[in-house]
Amino acid sequence: MLAHGPALRAKEKNPITGADAGAPEEKSHHWRTLAALLPHLWPKDDWDIRVRVILALTVLVIAKGVTVYAPFFYKDAVDALTATDPRLGVVAVPVFMVVAYGVARILMIALAQLRDAFFAKVGQRAVRTVGLQTFRHLHALSLRFHLERRTGGLSRVIERGTKGIDFLLRFSLFSIIPTLIELALVCAILAYTFDYRYALITGGVVLFYIWFTFTITEWRTRFRREMNEQDTKANTRAVDSLLNFETVKYFGNEEHEAKRFEDSLAGYEKAAVKTTTSLAFLNTGQ
Repeated sequence: MLAHGPALRAKEKNPITGADAGAPEEKSHHWRTLAALLPHLWPKDDWDIRVRVILALTVLVIAKGVTVYAPFFYKDAVDALTATDPRLGVVAVPVFMVVAYGVARILMIALAQLRDAFFAKVGQRAVRTVGLQTFRHLHALSLRFHLERRTGGLSRVIERGTKGIDFLLRFSLFSIIPTLIELALVCAILAYTFDYRYALITGGVVLFYIWFTFTITEWRTRFRREMNEQDTKANTRAVDSLLNFETVKYFGNEEHEAKRFEDSLAGYEKAAVKTTTSLAFLNTGQ
């Protein structure tokens, strides 16, 4: 007797990698995606991009230094206001420190904008290169793939992917390691200026913040993925229905197509509400 049911079904395959679907494979896919994009930060034989990356990192280091030292100007201004020695200058020193603090804050904003200006071409060059590779890959696929004719969903996936490239490169270069370095500098300054317990408390709070953020973000990922899938499905049905306008009109299937499109929009609405609600929970916890 033949057994029936999910136990003997073949494992679902990833249509891109051909590997078994599942959480471990999905996480490894994220790392492979990041590893495939990182070479665009240091491309071969393109010194213009390399110089821009170096300049952006240099500006980032300067900005982090200003960020760490700026509160000391504010501290010196407060200390000067409480000074009892008239030779220190009752007005001049506090005003100078407040102005220095304001200049430091302005400099932080200016350096951030300068960093983005240097990195703009790097990110857009990566978008251009990966977009061209994707376009060529689509033309290299079999006729069977293109006969399915999911033009709308495919175009939406490509659009989301190209928009995410610049953000992913900026996040990997400007957020992870620089933030950890800034945290180490702040903890070192707190330990040197005050007491090591202040540094431990600060480091512990930040580490808990990081853990909370990653845990909730991992939980939210499924909602965001579901929203993207529903968005892709809705766009697929809309575009493909319009591409087959003559067939739809010939058989009088306008209401049927509208109902299918509405079902996709309803699924997107439900997933979008979950995504927004979970984001509100994440922001509240942070």
